[in-house]
Amino acid sequence: MYSIDTHAFTDGALPSREDIPEKFKWRLSDIYASQEDWELDFERVKPMTEKLAAMRGSLGASAENLLSCLRLRDGISEIAGRLYSYAVMKSHEDTADPRYQALSNKAALLSVEVSSAASFITPEIIAIPGETLRSFTEDGASDFSDYLFELSETVRRRAHILSEAEEVLLAQSGDMAGAPEEAFSMLTDADMKFPDILDENGRPVELSDERYIKYIASRDRAVREDAFTSLYETYKKYTNTIGATFGGMLKGSRFYSRARKFGTDLEYSLDGPNIPVSVYDNLVGTIEANLAPLHRYMSLRKAALGAEELHMYDLYAPLAESPYSGITWDEAVNTARGALGVLGDEYVSLFDDCVSSGWIDVCASRGKRGGAYSWGVYGVHPFILLNYNGEWNDVSTLAHEAGHAIHSFYSHKNQPYATSDYTTFCAEIASTTNEELLTNYMLRTTDDRVKRIYLLNQRLEHIRATVYRQTMFASFEREVHERFRSGQDVTSDAICKLWLSLNEKYYGPDIVVDKLIAYEWSRIPHFYSPFYVFQYATGYSAAAALAKMITEEGEEARGRYIKFLSGGGSANSIDLLRGAGVDMSTPKPILDLIEIFKKTLDEIEGLI
Repeated sequence: MYSIDTHAFTDGALPSREDIPEKFKWRLSDIYASQEDWELDFERVKPMTEKLAAMRGSLGASAENLLSCLRLRDGISEIAGRLYSYAVMKSHEDTADPRYQALSNKAALLSVEVSSAASFITPEIIAIPGETLRSFTEDGASDFSDYLFELSETVRRRAHILSEAEEVLLAQSGDMAGAPEEAFSMLTDADMKFPDILDENGRPVELSDERYIKYIASRDRAVREDAFTSLYETYKKYTNTIGATFGGMLKGSRFYSRARKFGTDLEYSLDGPNIPVSVYDNLVGTIEANLAPLHRYMSLRKAALGAEELHMYDLYAPLAESPYSGITWDEAVNTARGALGVLGDEYVSLFDDCVSSGWIDVCASRGKRGGAYSWGVYGVHPFILLNYNGEWNDVSTLAHEAGHAIHSFYSHKNQPYATSDYTTFCAEIASTTNEELLTNYMLRTTDDRVKRIYLLNQRLEHIRATVYRQTMFASFEREVHERFRSGQDVTSDAICKLWLSLNEKYYGPDIVVDKLIAYEWSRIPHFYSPFYVFQYATGYSAAAALAKMITEEGEEARGRYIKFLSGGGSANSIDLLRGAGVDMSTPKPILDLIEIFKKTLDEIEGLI
């Protein structure tokens, strides 16, 4: 039996999707009422794409031609985005269902075709003389207001725009480039099986990547060790296969950075959102110069757990018995809602829509994609995938993903399609601000010693996992991509050694860095989106500053924040965030967060 309002899994088995009540499922019918409707929209795209292709060679002739082309491209992209979103999210309901895998592949191929058809646009814009382009945008008869930022960014990236023929080839390679991630996902979500472990009551339970999160935080050390060993021994068996998918990703990343005439993969990845490489390097450098507080936390953790030796499987054990385990869905919703109240009535109303209007797919089920995400669909509403287990981390995840979703809502509501997509650099700020507000709310509302220890430990864990750990991931990515670029060893064995050495460096002398942790890199899906994870750390740093301002300054800071959420991709990410009151071009937000970490250590040491 399955009941999300009591215990996440009452018989130790994952439920089938058919057993889950409709109120816990997202409503993808809000995108398409049926697959027949999906097919009708699919058929609409081909003639539109042919019309777009026919505009090749005409963009420099007049402002009207250029504007018509951009509008047609966006109309096609909006439909293709809906098609792709629906197909992929349907496939995530059950990754073993071939019907929606096929639909997802069909949508992906269409996206490549659309990209290919539109590939002439950027080179033709680049070819328009600057004075002519300015006259187009200043022509009172043509309203380019939706496209001014895009055009300025295109000019900025002039050196990395290729010829029309080369752009077509790159666009056509898009589906192929996603093969490593797709293979990794199918292996880890659908094909890979883990041994049963014994839970705290000695009952055998089926382990999965999602359930691992629950059992690695168990109060029972034997359960933690069993989960840790079972998970990583399984990944160890597949290390050569995953090494091949990882190698495919490295090859793809290097191909695109070279094709675009960048010196490194890092430069290529950051150029799109116009994030200076110095921001990335500053994060890694600042954190690695301030590892002492993390080492101090490991010493505290070892003492608090009464462990003769602290192991990697002890990292997630709470320092106090959890007063929040077995959280029902309604309790999770009410807690998050209370925490987000400082963001105003409108924001809370949008959160209510998240949980009651078909935005969220709540429950873990057999074959469902692991993890959690939010997916914005322009012209509809955002969607959220969860795998709710009734633990405190799941409440935090709800707040986190709601931050993404509401960011998408504000952005889509206030921006035209052309500037509706915010950068990932900004996205993680919105989500993590909600997490920080949740922690602040819980600490404000309790004086209970055990609860405060637990909550303070959660704050330490958030900073450890989101800032220190993700920065370690960022350091790993920078190193492994550089090794590949310079022809050094990037075999699975070499990558395992690198990963092990980074864990030893970051966590310090008071922890036994178990050898099996060397295989942890092989289960991180974000590595298939190169140089993505650093934004969790920069995002948390910015979020902590924003949460503090919102709480202390009230309406003025809240107004700046909502304006930031509404900005979408209408300006440079650093500038949008600066408008909200945080300057990420300096190390200050990171250093301020480290001070929060130290003060939290001070308080929890006093309580323990």
